[in-house]
Amino acid sequence: MAGMKVLVIGGGGREHAIVWALRRSAQVNEVICAPGNAGIAQLARCVPVNVGDVAEVLRLAQAERPGLVVIGPELPLAAGVVDELAARGFRVFGPTKAAARLETSKAFAKEFMQRHSIPTAAYVRCTSVEEVRQALPKFKLPMVVKADGLAAGKGVVICQSNAEAEDAAEEMFSGALLGTAEAALVLEEFLEGEEVSFFALCDGRTAVALAAAQDHKRVGEGDTGPNTGGMGAYTSDGLLSPEIRDWLLKHVAQRVVDKMAEAGTPFRGILFCGMMMVPQADGSKLPMVLEFNTRFGDPETQAILIRLETDVVDLFQAAIDGTTAGLQIRMRPGASACIIAASGGYPGKYASGQTISGLDSVIDADTVVFHSGTAIKDGAVVTAGGRVLAVTSAAESAVDGRSALQIALARAYDAIGRISFEGMQRRRDIGWRALRNGL
Repeated sequence: MAGMKVLVIGGGGREHAIVWALRRSAQVNEVICAPGNAGIAQLARCVPVNVGDVAEVLRLAQAERPGLVVIGPELPLAAGVVDELAARGFRVFGPTKAAARLETSKAFAKEFMQRHSIPTAAYVRCTSVEEVRQALPKFKLPMVVKADGLAAGKGVVICQSNAEAEDAAEEMFSGALLGTAEAALVLEEFLEGEEVSFFALCDGRTAVALAAAQDHKRVGEGDTGPNTGGMGAYTSDGLLSPEIRDWLLKHVAQRVVDKMAEAGTPFRGILFCGMMMVPQADGSKLPMVLEFNTRFGDPETQAILIRLETDVVDLFQAAIDGTTAGLQIRMRPGASACIIAASGGYPGKYASGQTISGLDSVIDADTVVFHSGTAIKDGAVVTAGGRVLAVTSAAESAVDGRSALQIALARAYDAIGRISFEGMQRRRDIGWRALRNGL
């Protein structure tokens, strides 16, 4: 399909990475991104659109007639954009509204996992503070309170006391925590271990392993402070053993695809399996599902796509056409690292409109500065979000006693050190667990 026009929906770092990968494809001659950002605008034609407004997205697609539509964020999936586009004959990458419930409702996902013997933490669904109080004695401390609906990575509170759990529940039900009131929430057993994000490409019948990454959700070094949308991520050839990778594919991703198909809601797109590798007494690790996302993660996508050697269009087409079983996904050997530059105060209140300097100083061929929340103001690139930039580097092999991951991290930190804006914050320990484990 040479000369294809592709429409990408979204405007963050994930979408910048997707657009960047699409522009490297010989099958693509034009990319449109809605709404895009200042970095995406260097690679694609950006069109303002409210990604959660189905009618707006439809109007844009009907005006542009793209050969492929790629949905980036969760909001349009929850709104049913895929359903409406597909009903009008568009080739669209992403799950339907019904299939996206694996992400858009934590309670649905937990019930689904329990019903189909997919390993996950014990939980209780609650629809009032009183129900929370009644359920609290069932859990040891610490425990987790999760908003049922979409929360941009901020709807999870780890509570050290019952009083703290009640307060978190009250804030979720009232809307004080997330800006909108939750009708339900999930109380969940707290799991300890190392988190891994496992990504599978799905076509409604078959799941194939794409990659694994480790995200860093907490805002502070040593995984301290409140949860964010993600402050950095890395990938490495040694992150998962082949045995664990195969186990996750068979017992989690493929089981999800099988059971969703049986329910009449086939899952097509990217299945993000947020896993906790829980240490066992015999020294092994038990994989447990923390959550599902039904699209590419952010910032994991940046770290994954910089290493992807297979044409990204082939991935999208296989998921749409039902041909993932015959797809060979090739990744560049080695490792990659993504470091987030965030606005001061994030994930709380922060200022926007700060001028960003130093972007032109990053010229390393193995490094890409993906824009997460940026805009153009008076000819300058300025901040326009909590997460502003995703500085991403890759390395193929060890050199002089340093691992590929150590080299990728050094490149990313060197690049982010050349960039500045007022109030800029970043974590300085991305990849610390991997380095501790000798990766």
